[in-house]
Amino acid sequence: MKEMKAKHPKDSQVEVTYIVQPPDINSIGTIFGGRVMAWIDLAAAACANRHTRRTCVTASMDALHFISPVFLGDIVILKASVNYVHKTSLEIGVRVEAENPLTGDLRHTSSAYLTFVALDEHGKPTIIPELKPQSKAEKIRYQEALGRRKEKLKYKKQRLKKVQGKAKHAK
Repeated sequence: MKEMKAKHPKDSQVEVTYIVQPPDINSIGTIFGGRVMAWIDLAAAACANRHTRRTCVTASMDALHFISPVFLGDIVILKASVNYVHKTSLEIGVRVEAENPLTGDLRHTSSAYLTFVALDEHGKPTIIPELKPQSKAEKIRYQEALGRRKEKLKYKKQRLKKVQGKAKHAK
């Protein structure tokens, strides 16, 4: 098997820009949350693909927070970066900002963490390159992502126990 070289977060960062159009707007004049979610997923998928050079599928979208509304004509900037890598999965953080096209003012509008799984040519999870955070901020994001992963695994284990317990009582 070919030796995989660890990658730096900056090697796979993605920045995507959209201009908010009328079809993106809901009945109260702000962007549909679902549109932002789709854009977040696309930016994160591109980032995951750059890191792994594999087909990657979304396993989860966690901690999505809408902080500030986005309006018609705003320029939306999505910044995606790998925060953490496990054996076959990786966490991507996405920050969304909106720029007022007339003033240039930028505001943070939403953030999310997504987990992707890399697949081989048979559609099975496959080993991916490790992450080598360099800057202080990258190291902090790595540690925070590791903590989120531990919490997710703990929660998943608790849910499984609960489901198995209900299945036993149903018999």
